[in-house]
Amino acid sequence: MKPLSTRTADGSTLQELGRASIQIVHDLKNQLNGLKLYATFLRRRIEKGDRPEDEQQTIIKLISGLDRAANDLSTIVQYGREIELKKQPGFDIQKVIRSMCSQLSDSSFPVICESTPDPLMGDLDSSQLTDALNWISAVALKHRRTEEEDGQITVSVKRDETHDDQATIEWSGLAAIDHDPFRSFVGSDEIRMSLAAKIVEAHGGWAEYEDRCIRVTLPLSQ
Repeated sequence: MKPLSTRTADGSTLQELGRASIQIVHDLKNQLNGLKLYATFLRRRIEKGDRPEDEQQTIIKLISGLDRAANDLSTIVQYGREIELKKQPGFDIQKVIRSMCSQLSDSSFPVICESTPDPLMGDLDSSQLTDALNWISAVALKHRRTEEEDGQITVSVKRDETHDDQATIEWSGLAAIDHDPFRSFVGSDEIRMSLAAKIVEAHGGWAEYEDRCIRVTLPLSQ
């Protein structure tokens, strides 16, 4: 019997490390949820005891921080697992984008939607993909240019000019981002953007940030 190659051994070790990391993160999330439970109980005691306002605000911030950390850990667990798609035929990408723009737009910073009249249908996982597009849009809004620079976000969706079997979604009107938001885990937004990219790639598409523009490409039904 031939010995396993170093590459095979390294790959097996990385897989084991990945599985262990997911379990560790999952356990940490459970511990945070336990801490949140105690913090919530403490907040109720403080509110009933007529404690100073700053003490109440401190405990509220603590609970918010625990929530945020637990959500981040949940996203990391999702990222570490294989994406299992439940594709549905006839998923209209344009319909989702229009609805998303309508929900995100407001009077001070409008979100402009540019789309073609014809539907863009794909065999896609509607739930996971909608989540991914919403995460990307939320990050795009956070990185829009200031009001003085015309802080307007434009989301365009169209059939790719060079590949008829693909749709391209672009978020433009962004300020410069000093890192690739799809390839970084430097914060809560980047964790979700990395998971969004993984969901898009599981569908056979890709996600990228370039020249103040976020771009997602997805396959269409033929």
